[in-house]
Amino acid sequence: MKTASVRYLGELRTECTHLGSGTKIITDAPLDNHGKAEAFSPTDLVATSLASCIMTIMGIYCQSHQIPFVAAEATIEKQMGTDPRRIVKIILDLDLSGNNWDELTKKKVIAAGKACPVAHTLEGNVSLELNIH
Repeated sequence: MKTASVRYLGELRTECTHLGSGTKIITDAPLDNHGKAEAFSPTDLVATSLASCIMTIMGIYCQSHQIPFVAAEATIEKQMGTDPRRIVKIILDLDLSGNNWDELTKKKVIAAGKACPVAHTLEGNVSLELNIH
């Protein structure tokens, strides 16, 4: 089953459409690569997908174990390399402090999140740093 379609809009922008819902995302090239940085770049989406995936898997784990999951916020830093141009490191700062979990629950939820498919896909290709607060 096809997931998405992507259309080039010109001026280094694309429009990505999720085929199941019709939701659209515009991408723009970053300032350091000839763009205007007026939207997520494709590599921004890769880095941001890591945080989204971790939170989603944590949510699935909590839901299936009847653990309240009411708060999570992340900031992402993406570091680029050259020759070839690529993501070399993603630093993810994740704040889970609003959940009031005991230490054992917190450890289990974090372990579940670290096992997300995006992390497994990037593993070995990109340095991943996860800081939990």
